[in-house]
Amino acid sequence: MIDYLKELCLINGISGRENRVRDYIVSKIQDYCDYEIDPMGNIIAFRKGRKKPQKKVMVSAHMDEVGYIVTYICDNGFLKFTNVGGVDSKVTLGKAVTVGENGVNGVIGSKAIHLCKGEEEASVPSLDKLYIDIGAKNKDDAEKYVEIGDSVHFSSDFVTFGETKIKAKAIDDRFGCAVMLKMIESEPEYDTYFAFLVQEEVGCRGASAAAFTVKPDYAIVLEATTAADVAFVAEADSVCRQGKGAVVSFMDRSTLYNRDMFKGAFKLAGENNIPIQTKTTVAGGNDAGAIHKSNSGIYTIAVSLPCRYIHSSTSVADTDDMNSCYELAVLLAENYAQDKIS
Repeated sequence: MIDYLKELCLINGISGRENRVRDYIVSKIQDYCDYEIDPMGNIIAFRKGRKKPQKKVMVSAHMDEVGYIVTYICDNGFLKFTNVGGVDSKVTLGKAVTVGENGVNGVIGSKAIHLCKGEEEASVPSLDKLYIDIGAKNKDDAEKYVEIGDSVHFSSDFVTFGETKIKAKAIDDRFGCAVMLKMIESEPEYDTYFAFLVQEEVGCRGASAAAFTVKPDYAIVLEATTAADVAFVAEADSVCRQGKGAVVSFMDRSTLYNRDMFKGAFKLAGENNIPIQTKTTVAGGNDAGAIHKSNSGIYTIAVSLPCRYIHSSTSVADTDDMNSCYELAVLLAENYAQDKIS
């Protein structure tokens, strides 16, 4: 699973430009699954299990990552850009990036601190005050390498450190994709649908289409969520903590989760000695928000990985938590296939 995650995180694919991620996933599942790619770009895969289920189960994760898109090429060769998904300008300034299909190297810059005065000196510049420097001499030179509408991705290596930590871009949600690849490879107990989704970061757009197509009775959404267990943050505001296991939410900004499913996940984890925790802050959202409202309603749960510095080039996760998420997802899928919620 870690090998899958490393390879996935090193592939670029902002929302709407997931093609390289999709190609990689197809190369890994084509010997195990029947699959189709829908007009949105979702991969809808069916993995035959050892048994026929009582209820149809869909496991999902999104392929896209946050990033930027080029909006204008200035006369001096610098690039103006805007965000694709929720990227804070505080994690943008000074970052190395790659631009376009050819991966042109660039750096996100702004006015030097020595030239700032007053409030400008104390504040973080907004995206419209930033630019990308690709080393071009002027506009004509820049246009040889990039064009308006090109995607922009963080340049970030996959690094292991400490005993169980990894650092990479796009852990949200290449982690979920890696879990699904391992589930597919390992042969599930019951027939299962796996949906690798597009455009979650810009409004959960792929999820709506996939849920309509599959029409599952139960859905398990694999995600990454904010872990604020860092310096100067009170414990009550930490959301979740790394090393404490899989995160199961009772509510976020797009979903009020089924209470029996929430309690059932904790019971199942306890019976199988799987570390589990809840998300203690009502914040964010994910594809569950679109899936649970689809068709006549779908029983939906989110199982998330605690991720520090999420939506940045230096997201950090814990491999023990990854294993907890995987183990819980497998058991939940087996239970739901038998129509067991708790």
